Amino acid sequence: MKPYVLYFVIFLFSLSSYAQIDNEKKSFSIPAIESPKDSSDIVPLRPSKPISANNKAFGINRKTSTNLELPKKDFSMFPDEEFGNPGELHTKKLDKIEKQLLPEGYGSNGGLKEDAYWGDYYTKSEYIDISYRDYGRIDGDLLNILVDDDVIKSNVYLSGGFKGFRLQLKEGLNKIEFYAINEGSLLPNTAQYKIVDQWSSVITGKIWSLSKGVKVTIIIVKE
Repeated sequence: MKPYVLYFVIFLFSLSSYAQIDNEKKSFSIPAIESPKDSSDIVPLRPSKPISANNKAFGINRKTSTNLELPKKDFSMFPDEEFGNPGELHTKKLDKIEKQLLPEGYGSNGGLKEDAYWGDYYTKSEYIDISYRDYGRIDGDLLNILVDDDVIKSNVYLSGGFKGFRLQLKEGLNKIEFYAINEGSLLPNTAQYKIVDQWSSVITGKIWSLSKGVKVTIIIVKE
């Protein structure tokens, strides 16, 4: 036999042996994965039902009133006069303050014609501050101020601003008097006084209208 024929036979035999060994190996298979169902088969979510106002499961049992009354007037945090004329509102405030300060008989017959007593006031203060001014037009009104019948301030010219003095109080009664020396160029003598304690609290204060020679008296009692 020729050599190349021998080589060919051996080659065929080796191929046959390799095929048999390969067939003895175990085979495995990959399991198939099921594809998801079509989206058209999925049941869509339904919106939840709103909770009823009369749902007893939640202990709610509301009743709707059918007889609602609307307010007849809009609510406002401001008084009716808040948006009025500012000048008019200011005048009203001044009038109110003036009425609280006016003594009995103010303005009658051009001023008080007789001496007047305007009350007694009690305090624990060690001293008082007495101040005064012309309440009307500045027309040359003059005063004398007496304490316990002694003239403390004489020929005081009343200007538009408050001026005054401090008085140390004695135990018991302290008599203070305002005496109208004249009536100025515009009758009568118009002035305002104010008395405060050592804590700056007002003890008393008034507006007067006095004829010439008239005197008003107040008593401060130190307790």
